[in-house]
Amino acid sequence: MKKLTSILILLAVIFVAACNAKKEETAPAAEETAAADEWPEMDAYHFAMAEAFHPYKDSANLEPVKTQAAELVKAAEVWVNAPLPEKVNNDEIKGKLQELKAGSDALAQLVSTGTPEEIGASLTALHDKFHELQEAWYGGGGHKHDH
Repeated sequence: MKKLTSILILLAVIFVAACNAKKEETAPAAEETAAADEWPEMDAYHFAMAEAFHPYKDSANLEPVKTQAAELVKAAEVWVNAPLPEKVNNDEIKGKLQELKAGSDALAQLVSTGTPEEIGASLTALHDKFHELQEAWYGGGGHKHDH
């Protein structure tokens, strides 16, 4: 009986050890999947864009874009220089990011010298360029964003 108890305890220990090893093998895969579903630079730019664009779209208010333009430039700079997630690491996305950066720079210069119509047109074009990148990330329509 004592021998049977020892064998059962040994089997239980082996079973628990095997289960823990299996969990450790699968945990990194879950973390990698979560990281693959994130693009923090896009999210940061989106936040700055929303702060600038929605007041203009909703009520033609350009004051927020005037105060937010420098933040758009910073967010674009970080985004264009960050490593790209694998699913969007291609020349097309790199080109769109360069266009977004150039558009952000141009808008920042325009807010102090441009007419309201020029600023609004530049902001709208920049917003559209952002959405091209966002659609590429979410699979061209998988992410609904009402404007």
